[in-house]
Amino acid sequence: MDVLVCGGGIVGLAAAYELADRGADVVLCERGSLGAGSTARAAGGIRSQFSTRVNVELSLASKPVWNSFEERFGVDIGLRKNGYVFLARTEESADQFRENVAMQRELGTASELLTPAEAADHCPGIDPEPFVAATYNPDDGVADPNLAVQGYAAAAREAGVDIRTKTAVTAVHRDAGRVVGVDLDTAGGTEQMATDCVVNAAGAWAAQVGRLAGVELPISPRRRQIAVVEPSTPVPESAPLTIDLDTGSYFRPERDDIALVGGHFADADPDADPDRYDEGLDINWAAEAVERAGAYTDYFGPETRIRRGWAGLYAVTPDHHPIVETSIPGLVTAAGFSGHGFQHAPATGRIVADLVLEGETEVVDVSALARERFEQGAALTERSVA
Repeated sequence: MDVLVCGGGIVGLAAAYELADRGADVVLCERGSLGAGSTARAAGGIRSQFSTRVNVELSLASKPVWNSFEERFGVDIGLRKNGYVFLARTEESADQFRENVAMQRELGTASELLTPAEAADHCPGIDPEPFVAATYNPDDGVADPNLAVQGYAAAAREAGVDIRTKTAVTAVHRDAGRVVGVDLDTAGGTEQMATDCVVNAAGAWAAQVGRLAGVELPISPRRRQIAVVEPSTPVPESAPLTIDLDTGSYFRPERDDIALVGGHFADADPDADPDRYDEGLDINWAAEAVERAGAYTDYFGPETRIRRGWAGLYAVTPDHHPIVETSIPGLVTAAGFSGHGFQHAPATGRIVADLVLEGETEVVDVSALARERFEQGAALTERSVA
């Protein structure tokens, strides 16, 4: 089978690798360079602490790949299992934490419900006073998205994938309702290519690609930022990624006594133009991010220095869950991960390969991730979002 994968981020590369490894003839087209969209700007989190079963299941199906990535692909992705801590300020959030942990443990995770003081045992700089509950999973952690892109890209090429960068899909052709080919914009001009299937893994550009095939996808590009700072007091490298869920603030340690801080704090969240958004750091946002992190930890204070930062795009759906489906015959969509595409890429790659080659999958039941859920009033609710 001939397959055209549109998108050279981590999801597209994982899908291309899995397809080629199972015998498909795969061409991957990336309008820029590999991983240069959302993947390169990701925080690198890998966690099982979600509020919906399908997200937890995607995490659990992905973690074995992350855990053995160097053995499988020959690239050390810098995986650090420091855990994740979620903090709740309200009884409503605490009740949700209890439900989340019960569901997560039922599925086989190591998640725990903690008191705020117990959370401070894992991250000593936390002030427990503002909080009423916490959760922790020691198996959660972080990795380097750029190194993961390199590993998947090398494995995909070795499996026979024809990777074409600076190549954009500009048209999708259908015959009797089925996708049969594409037009490509390349450095040498326009090229037509016949294909049995197109995989839309275009992230923030996925809605644009969908429209080329006559499919409307409710996926919106939303700008998010990360600041790299020198804390007033160094965050131990062993500290977990910590999220104040009710304010959206989060931080995690990096090496060499620096830390990442982030969060979305504004009420407004307009769509961004993925071709023309500001990739730089908004210093006023960065100052607010540091101030918010300093409000519940000892690490960030007036002497914290903002060194640099960046902005990237979340590809957001109305319920913060991806669309993973066969959208029309010959078009499989895997996009709209709302900030979770990096960590769920290994499972998604296998699922996409199943949908393309078999028409169904047993990796994870993704029936609830079809786009029709929005029209049918069956949208999911993911509350563990930062």
